[in-house]
Amino acid sequence: MFAVRTTFQLGRLGSFSRQIATNAARNAEAVAATMGAEKMTMPVPEGTEKPADPKLVSIVDSIARLNLLEVSELSTLLKRKLNLPDTAMMPAGFGAFAGGAAAPAAVADEEEAAPKVVKTTFKVKLVKYDEKQKVALIKEVKNLLEGMNLVQAKKFVESTPTIVKDDVPKEEAEKLKEAFTKVGAVVEIE
Repeated sequence: MFAVRTTFQLGRLGSFSRQIATNAARNAEAVAATMGAEKMTMPVPEGTEKPADPKLVSIVDSIARLNLLEVSELSTLLKRKLNLPDTAMMPAGFGAFAGGAAAPAAVADEEEAAPKVVKTTFKVKLVKYDEKQKVALIKEVKNLLEGMNLVQAKKFVESTPTIVKDDVPKEEAEKLKEAFTKVGAVVEIE
């Protein structure tokens, strides 16, 4: 009976060892399949450009074929999908890492910081006048410009185009233009 029992146990042990061997073989096949599925790539030598991923190349090619309206729509969709703000925000200190890109930004900031030159004085110039209203214009020049008599006012009007007044504030320049325009003159404010 001892011999039968030992033979039976050895038989069970044999089937158990076959089961272990089968499981080990399956695991080895799974590992081999996984290793085969992942493409092993050689590292790119230094100084040479890394080849682009074909999937990314196809995406870039597709985007390059879009027209401006489609690119705008794509941008809107990506912003919505990725929950991005409408304006691009540059992190603080990014310009220091960008190298040459910081210089144009600094120049733009300096231009914005520099006070804008606001013109405070203007030049009133008599460009031309209506011949039918020449007498009215001469009288207006005599009245508006100090120290002129009729003869001087006539010579002044006849020497058109000429500067009526120089270095006057905007309000005064507007008043002069309005007065001369009423009597048929064409006046420019510079």
